[in-house]
Amino acid sequence: MRKSKFTETQIITKLKELESGKKTNDLCGEHGISAAAFFKWNSKYSGMKINELKLMRELEEENATNIA
Repeated sequence: MRKSKFTETQIITKLKELESGKKTNDLCGEHGISAAAFFKWNSKYSGMKINELKLMRELEEENATNIA
């Protein structure tokens, strides 16, 4: 699977722009992403804050090390 050229932090920042009132088509054009990718990001990261994302990643790493 291809890795995104945007980090998760950048994705959340772009979704915040959508919440602030910008239109989806405008955001996609500005950042060079497809509408399908944008809606996929929205379903995965909507409502999430950057600090929540970091906490989620830390917990995933901790769980992975506990299993091994």
